Amino acid sequence: MLVACATLLLDRRSPTATLAWIFAFIAIPVLSGLYYMVFGPRRLQRRRRRYGIARGALRRDWERDEDGPGRPALARDAGGLAAVGTRLGQGEVTFASKVHLLDDGDECIAALEAAIGGAKHHVHMEYYIWEPDLVGSHFRDLLVQAVGRGVEVRVLYDAVGSPHLGRAFWQTLLDAGGEVRAFNRVRISIASLNFANFRTHRKIVVCDGGAGFLGGINMHEPASATRSGKNAWRDQHVRIDGEPVHQVQRLFLENWNYSGGALKLAAGNVAKYFPATRCGEGIPVQIIASGPDDETAPLHAFFLAAITTARSRVLIETPYLIPDEPLEAALRIAALRGVDVQVIVPKRGDSLVVTAASHTYCESLGKAGIRVFEYGPPMLHAKTMVIDDTVAIVGTANLDNRSFRLNFEIAAAVYDTPVVGRLVHRFEEDRAVSRPFARRRGEKLTTFLESLARLTSPVL
Repeated sequence: MLVACATLLLDRRSPTATLAWIFAFIAIPVLSGLYYMVFGPRRLQRRRRRYGIARGALRRDWERDEDGPGRPALARDAGGLAAVGTRLGQGEVTFASKVHLLDDGDECIAALEAAIGGAKHHVHMEYYIWEPDLVGSHFRDLLVQAVGRGVEVRVLYDAVGSPHLGRAFWQTLLDAGGEVRAFNRVRISIASLNFANFRTHRKIVVCDGGAGFLGGINMHEPASATRSGKNAWRDQHVRIDGEPVHQVQRLFLENWNYSGGALKLAAGNVAKYFPATRCGEGIPVQIIASGPDDETAPLHAFFLAAITTARSRVLIETPYLIPDEPLEAALRIAALRGVDVQVIVPKRGDSLVVTAASHTYCESLGKAGIRVFEYGPPMLHAKTMVIDDTVAIVGTANLDNRSFRLNFEIAAAVYDTPVVGRLVHRFEEDRAVSRPFARRRGEKLTTFLESLARLTSPVL
């Protein structure tokens, strides 16, 4: 325990978190020690180095000039927010030829089917949840057909998020010539017991380097009303065409190479994976990514900047409302400034502990003048944010510490008034079938259990 305490001190994490771990070690040494080995940050530094090697190898293979003509000219508020993303190392805003919001699971499935069916060179897919059910099996079979047409297929799935996948499920794709990798496969040993962190929580697809999909919709039956009926999750995805997809492609290749993939970029094949798309006009989009390899927590910083610069409205949909102190303060201060802050969360989430902890934040934010609504059932899984008429954000990140600092995540920030308007309309539709969050009165046991759940917020 002395070694663990010394390690925590040297990591220079927040004083609150460091003291909490140290007190836990003293009060319940065995249990807290095991919990720390599974959930704590002790192995992330070593894994950050390994990931950095994979990222560096990709950059050595191919360096592309990001400067040039045709960059979008943004309004002042949008330009200031985009500059935050750029200074966080996320790249410039680029033009998309098309942005299509996909707020229905079956619509998203149909769009993916069409994109995969029309792919000519490659299909890259990275998912946190890929189940061997009707939806997952259907897309595996579509990929087998794509390989049969001569298309390169690479699939990356998270080893913890997709525990039911095995070689038998993928065998037909492997036999056809497709490639499949598990991200950060779990190995139970003393040397690698910390397996709960360092996950890829992304849900992305890239077809031929020019069409990209990202958002909250996983590869499983709850995504589809056709398969799940009234229990289908309410979720949000987006299809982007054009140059912003290059950044999505880079992110996939970084995780692919980290996971043992061997895709090498060279002068002869770069154009196949990164086709020329710059046209000097279109819809301004900025791809923001985050992961435990980046201590600046770009998505957290970007969301914080967006909320603190809002002038009229902040509209958020999230399945996990567990903000840390800076984000909670930003939401409260925005409401005090007169900004209309509204949040929609699921009435019942996919985790009892998360739902219980979330209720405590719903209550405290409600007291601060923020309007919180509960959706469903069914489950609300959309992860979106709208700031004024400035930006519409669709991504994979929940509003919690795990998404900001422990998982690999991605989001698309679209600086386009029509897209903002469409996402606002979808928010209003969801709010119309939601109910205002009601404070639980007289339920002392429930209140106590929710307060206990709140203590686990840093690892939820």
